[in-house]
Amino acid sequence: MIQPGQTYRSCKPSDKGFRIRIITVGATMARAVNAATGRPLLDQIMLHNLHDSPTTKNGQPRRTGYVLETP
Repeated sequence: MIQPGQTYRSCKPSDKGFRIRIITVGATMARAVNAATGRPLLDQIMLHNLHDSPTTKNGQPRRTGYVLETP
């Protein structure tokens, strides 16, 4: 379950481990800040882009979205 205060790491290789922290959670979207600086992100994050596992259901590493680091 996605909750405020959780930290997620970007799965996109070119983002080099960029991390976000969830501030608020709505029905389909979440607001987040840069975990390192606390600066708000310009866009909200769709909840389907926040994952609890770094791998897909087929066992492949995720390449998009964000993976949970701290519950």
